Amino acid sequence: MSDTTMREYLAEHPKMAGALFTLLMLLTQAGNAAANNNAYFGP
Repeated sequence: MSDTTMREYLAEHPKMAGALFTLLMLLTQAGNAAANNNAYFGP
């Protein structure tokens, strides 16, 4: 999907822009939590 096509789609469906933003924020937080969960601080 090209940049202009995605831009046009989001312009036609503004609620989807909010949903994509929320999904990306949740994925970012889940990635940070997974990275912190496997921390090893040594002996």
